[in-house]
Amino acid sequence: MASAASGRHEEGAVPARTDGSQPRWEAAVPRFAIGVDFGSESGRAVLVDVADGRQLASAVLPYRNGVIDERLPVDGEPVILPPEWALQDPDDYLAVFAVTIPEVLRQSGVDPADVIGIGIDFTACTMLPTTADGTPLCTLPELRREPHAWVKLWKHHAAQPHADRINAVARARGEDWLDRYGGKISSEWFFAKSLQILEEAPHVYARAERLIEAADWVVWQLTGVETRNVCTAGYKAMWSARDGFPARDFFGALNEGFADVGHTRMQAEVAPLGGRAGGLSARAAAMTGLREGTAVAIANVDAHVAVPAATVTEAGRMVMIMGTSTCHMVLSRDERDVPGMCGYVRDGILPGFYGYEAGQSAVGDHFAWFVEHAVPAADHAAARDAGLDIHQLLQERGAALAVGESGLLALDWWNGNRSVLVDAGVSGLLVGATLATTAAEIYRALVEATAYGTRTIIETFQAGGVPVTDVVACGGLAEKSPFIMQIYADVTGLPFRISASDQTPALGSAMHAAVAAGAEAGGYASITDASRAMARLRDTVYLPIPANKAAYDTLYAEYARLHDYFGRGGNDVMRTLKSMRAAARSAAGKVD
Repeated sequence: MASAASGRHEEGAVPARTDGSQPRWEAAVPRFAIGVDFGSESGRAVLVDVADGRQLASAVLPYRNGVIDERLPVDGEPVILPPEWALQDPDDYLAVFAVTIPEVLRQSGVDPADVIGIGIDFTACTMLPTTADGTPLCTLPELRREPHAWVKLWKHHAAQPHADRINAVARARGEDWLDRYGGKISSEWFFAKSLQILEEAPHVYARAERLIEAADWVVWQLTGVETRNVCTAGYKAMWSARDGFPARDFFGALNEGFADVGHTRMQAEVAPLGGRAGGLSARAAAMTGLREGTAVAIANVDAHVAVPAATVTEAGRMVMIMGTSTCHMVLSRDERDVPGMCGYVRDGILPGFYGYEAGQSAVGDHFAWFVEHAVPAADHAAARDAGLDIHQLLQERGAALAVGESGLLALDWWNGNRSVLVDAGVSGLLVGATLATTAAEIYRALVEATAYGTRTIIETFQAGGVPVTDVVACGGLAEKSPFIMQIYADVTGLPFRISASDQTPALGSAMHAAVAAGAEAGGYASITDASRAMARLRDTVYLPIPANKAAYDTLYAEYARLHDYFGRGGNDVMRTLKSMRAAARSAAGKVD
């Protein structure tokens, strides 16, 4: 039985696999795979044993230029970026391969001849314009100072007006693909960003012989072969196996010069997950220290690739990847249109299932913002004196509060709302503050707000005919914070299990590498087989505490009222304030 005080269940009471099976794999010669996970701030490689998923080595490289959201990293007169921009440098991605892969080989002592495959996952939609041979436009001297020539990171929100027009035109034309994405596509997605390039920098668009996801671009750099993966195409670029990309006349209705985007700058053939993109080229082999010809898997998305790595290969179990933002993934055998979701794609996560995606745009980023900008110096000093990280201190103090004791309620929209409103124009809200309110109380209210946002997503899935019975969480927040996970269990009323790997997306990429290599090379015939052998859960389970759940039901009802009032047209003050702020800062030449 779970402890009534904590709701936390440990020491093997729940088996690592829900079907009770144990991994079985025997090989005369050890075989290994490498997974490379490209995040928002850094890239990480892991080297794992294909037999059981055991991690032998890990290496991380922060991007030299990080998230470019103020000015371009160019010489000469500064190039200042407008509000809501988020760019990256593609050279930073190649540096990840050149540094982390040799490092995991060095740490592990593994012979490159025994590495059967490499797989990658990426934040999405993160996209860039290139020439026909894959040269990024931002590396061309004549376009180096042009912002639209650079990589647009997933959280680039400056394409919101273009997303709004895509949605309006699609609704007016009765485009049936719009229902697959909850009735609204996001400014974070592929064609909103592409349309922004065309309309704000037509000379850049004219030079762009390819528009491509960064996930597919890095695989292109490893293999010399251009491929497009079903995951990003389906979830971020409105592609389906039945219909392909939206029709030429739809794109032309947006802008006459955009009509051919899907036919000339994309690639009609979309490759399945777990497939082999090609072999490692001689150039990439020299860069990484791996053998030429090593299997390279079709690219994947960081959230989606984590699902089988979190042991989930069946319908009804949600996987949450919790970091700077959160992605919520669910498998179903049934096709359902669920309002406000990021979309569903047949075979988009696992073969034979519809993979459903939702998300929250700020979770870890949310807490980091508060710590950086709003926590008093006395609390930072107390954390140092106690030998604690400031987040640990605030969580300890927040955990001492009863549900509702803070008197606070927040909306979790500090970086807009991805699901279920799909609106980058909304912003954060804190209600109930007094002169006695403490930083720990606010911190707890912000954590609770993100849990309420997750409950909204779960209940919307369930109302739309996509069951959610329990949750497997992975990522830094899930691994490090019992405080946060217990609040999520109490708010949602669902059990939360935790992935055993501290690098679940990278493990998922390594698993797909083993599938791309194939059983004959010591890998696996399917991602389901790879998951059975290589994925694990921790023994810890967070179970909802009934008294806390009852109290949170009351608070959640108030959250839902605020959610709909500010998010569904009852009051547009958030959008008005954002618009005025952007205009004032632009006029003053200021950057965020």
